[in-house]
Amino acid sequence: MPSLKKLAALFIALSLFTLPALSLADEILNVYNWGEYIDKQVITNFEKEYGVRVNYSLFSSNEEMYTKLLSGASYDVLVPSDYMIERLIKEDKLQPLDRSVVDNLDNLASGVQNLDYDPDNTYSVPYLWQTVGIVYDKTRIDPEDIEAQGYAAFLNPDYKGHVYMYDSERDAFMIALKNLGYSANTDKDEELQAAYEWLREMDKAIRPSYVTDEVIDSMANGEKWMALVYSGDAAYILSENEDMGYLAPKEGTNIAIDAMVIPANASNPELANKFIRYILEYENSLMISEEVGYASANQQVLDELSGEGGTYEGNEAYLPRAGYELDEMYHDIPESLRSQYSSMWIKVKLHE
Repeated sequence: MPSLKKLAALFIALSLFTLPALSLADEILNVYNWGEYIDKQVITNFEKEYGVRVNYSLFSSNEEMYTKLLSGASYDVLVPSDYMIERLIKEDKLQPLDRSVVDNLDNLASGVQNLDYDPDNTYSVPYLWQTVGIVYDKTRIDPEDIEAQGYAAFLNPDYKGHVYMYDSERDAFMIALKNLGYSANTDKDEELQAAYEWLREMDKAIRPSYVTDEVIDSMANGEKWMALVYSGDAAYILSENEDMGYLAPKEGTNIAIDAMVIPANASNPELANKFIRYILEYENSLMISEEVGYASANQQVLDELSGEGGTYEGNEAYLPRAGYELDEMYHDIPESLRSQYSSMWIKVKLHE
């Protein structure tokens, strides 16, 4: 999931290329996506090629997107994350793709094929993907030390006052659960309690600054020694500051997939299918991934950008590892567990 860094500026930019250039009678596609998650030229090119207008709206979380959908809002294309897609499928809120239109799924990277929540791509096509890991200043923390510690680095009092913790309860609990040897998708009370105690210990040991998207520029500027960061944002940080390194710890991490889907109440599913196919094409996938720093779902693009001479050649954060047995995708969880996560996380941040 992407950052919302400089979101106000992005809204301005988006408004410039989504203003109606055509008549009110022209065909319209309504897209709902994360902030800073596309190269705007791709939208402009799609509009010109198909003679349509794209209304491009932004959300900041899967839950915000879901609430909007429940309110009756109609979009033609959504880009939610894996666990939310799982939920939307279970609740019959998506319609199947038209595979006679979306006929280029052979472009998909091996790491985003046959996913549990939609193994045959009946409802979804991967857009971008990522891991969650640690960005650290190699002039302050030795790479061998950070690799040996893994997530336990967040318990090291030597780093007190020099750490950013991303303000996301699901990701925070993930690192605690993984360091304790548990699944990121556990629903066992004793394991969740142990993770809660781990996070309380973390808060006391390092007194992290709890942040969201400001972590990107702050780490690029070397303001802290270490931070929990999404890999796409980490790729940007590493490209801006050669002193920064990235580690997805050996305990395992979250592999997150954001994918394009068509809601059941979409007003223009025909054009939505064309848009999904368009995004997966090589040139468009290349423009998007190169712009935002998140790993492409297109195998050719992934290989090119991470390979010799590629924009992200040698960038530890760009290319997610695939097939590592301790890595997991998040699964949808019941409302009671979501509330439990939220309540515990608030207490951690309040130093309780």
